[in-house]
Amino acid sequence: FLSRPRRFGKSLMVSTLEEIFLGNRDLFQGLWIDESDYQWQTHPVIRIDFSHERVSDAQTLQVVISDYLSEIAESYGLTLPTGRYIKQFRHLIRQLSAKGQVVILIDEYDKPIIDNLLNVEEAKKIRDVLKTFYTVIKAMNAQTRFVFLTGISKFSKAGVFSSLNNLSDLTMDDRFATCVGLTQEELERYFDTRIV
Repeated sequence: FLSRPRRFGKSLMVSTLEEIFLGNRDLFQGLWIDESDYQWQTHPVIRIDFSHERVSDAQTLQVVISDYLSEIAESYGLTLPTGRYIKQFRHLIRQLSAKGQVVILIDEYDKPIIDNLLNVEEAKKIRDVLKTFYTVIKAMNAQTRFVFLTGISKFSKAGVFSSLNNLSDLTMDDRFATCVGLTQEELERYFDTRIV
């Protein structure tokens, strides 16, 4: 999990991870990872970006999740059963795992909640939908290779992520401080004439 403000490169990071796990090595020619001992094994990827949809209630969120899962399944030539989004998510992971361990990338995990902060009751219902959704990830741990979530807020594990107790929070980890956004050195080097 990585939390950063908007416009700090989280989505670009997710796109980069997606291309790496899809095995698109040619996109990284001349970069460190291309020269490393990384094996470039292809993995099926489930990528969901909650910033693309405006969600005003929990029912709409369930439909949005179901639509995302159906689109992803279709892109892999799969079909999902009708029914609840939880069942579809489990089914999709199970089917994709036949092609290799699944990578799950979720960008702006918190946008549906943030969009409804003025309606606390609905925000709680949306949080519960997301919590149930993320519970599937833990239950399907054996089928997953890597899970990465981004957002602008950091909700406690007692909330949305209580079921994902194996989640590593990279937000304040010094080793990942420069993976997205700008460093102090870059600000001073490239914007020195503009900083007052």
